[in-house]
Amino acid sequence: MTTFRPTLSAFQAFVLSLAIIAPTLAMAFNVPLAAQAAGRAAPLAFLVGGAAMALIGLSFVAFSRRIASAGSAASYVSAVLGDRLGFLAGWGLLLAYLAFLASATALVGGFLSVALAHLGLDHPRLWLVLAFLGGLAVIGLGGREIRIATTVMLVVEALAVLAIVLLALVILVQVPLDSAPLRPDPERGLSGLGYGMVFAVLSLAGFEGAATVAEETRDPHRAIPLAILGSLAVATLLYGLVSYAQVLGYGLDRTADLARDPAPLDTLAIRYVSRGYGIFLDAAAGISSLACALGTAAAAARVLYALASRGIGKSFTQLDPAHGVPARALRFVGGLTLVFLVGFGAFVSPRAFSEAFATVATLALILVYMAVGLAQAVLAARINAWGWCAVGLAGSLMLGWPLFNSLYPLPGWPGPLWPLVVLAWMAVGLALLRFHPALARKSLGGA
Repeated sequence: MTTFRPTLSAFQAFVLSLAIIAPTLAMAFNVPLAAQAAGRAAPLAFLVGGAAMALIGLSFVAFSRRIASAGSAASYVSAVLGDRLGFLAGWGLLLAYLAFLASATALVGGFLSVALAHLGLDHPRLWLVLAFLGGLAVIGLGGREIRIATTVMLVVEALAVLAIVLLALVILVQVPLDSAPLRPDPERGLSGLGYGMVFAVLSLAGFEGAATVAEETRDPHRAIPLAILGSLAVATLLYGLVSYAQVLGYGLDRTADLARDPAPLDTLAIRYVSRGYGIFLDAAAGISSLACALGTAAAAARVLYALASRGIGKSFTQLDPAHGVPARALRFVGGLTLVFLVGFGAFVSPRAFSEAFATVATLALILVYMAVGLAQAVLAARINAWGWCAVGLAGSLMLGWPLFNSLYPLPGWPGPLWPLVVLAWMAVGLALLRFHPALARKSLGGA
């Protein structure tokens, strides 16, 4: 069997994680979702969520110093809690990446169609055509050597982030500053803040993407921890700044308008800069969504590759001999995204499509992150490293808060469906373990 070639630098691994996090996409799409839940305290939800993710990030760092495997979280959990739980962690991670991929691909069409509508090209299903083309681009570019994809991601994301930060600074110069967004919203309370953290986790999810290319990275035990910590720090600072500017830019008494706006950066750019700048930001968000889809497809394919090594779909363990990537696995996850677009996209808006898949992905990832935190706590306790044990436990407990608040109080329809989707997926994983016992006896490996 062909093996991965270690060609990536620490910086390129960082770029992959940052592309999956997709700061531009998150700042354009997730801030309204956080505002729906936390009200004007959306920036606080991002900062508290960032603190929780930092604790989980440290658990990933501790493991990545020991284990370099495309299985990422699945390999870490397997090493401590056993192969059965490790398989379930990988199974949950696969769902998360598949759902993130579908969400990001839909937003390629969503943001680009908004930009084209400003230019007079408007049709209710234009977004679906553009998203489908984006999915085809992911399959084509993702099958190339991973270094080429990371270069594309870097250029796209850097330009888009710079443009959004400039908009945020323009807003903050023109409006009076206020500390209200950094306190819980009196109308939403702590439960609203906790539910808002779900979307903070959604925005930061993917920081661990670098771990999926550990076998393709030079000096992975040093490079992967740097990539994980760097992507988390950069993204958290960006979200805090830009969400604060968005809340103040709309006005503290108009948070509901921000929560309803499908393209808030477009609205703010037109209000504070110019219409042309708004069109540029919409196009940048669409292209950033493509970079996110590229990074997520790369991660999903590598998790599928790792799971396939246990006996599920052996053909997915084949690497392209020319480019050293799991091309067959990538074509499968990319093709599945196109099926989702055709099957569901014709009936809903791009925002509804993306929100549904992103929520499923986030709930699945919270479970995986909690498992990694607990595994780190158990491992640290075995060697009497009580500080690291506390880090793992604290991260898992903090993520339990948004998970609970995503279930209670019961969110509006169709919100109650998404936890059921995650439970059904995990039930399939349990059934696979029940009827395919060899899955519980094969390690995901790693160096």
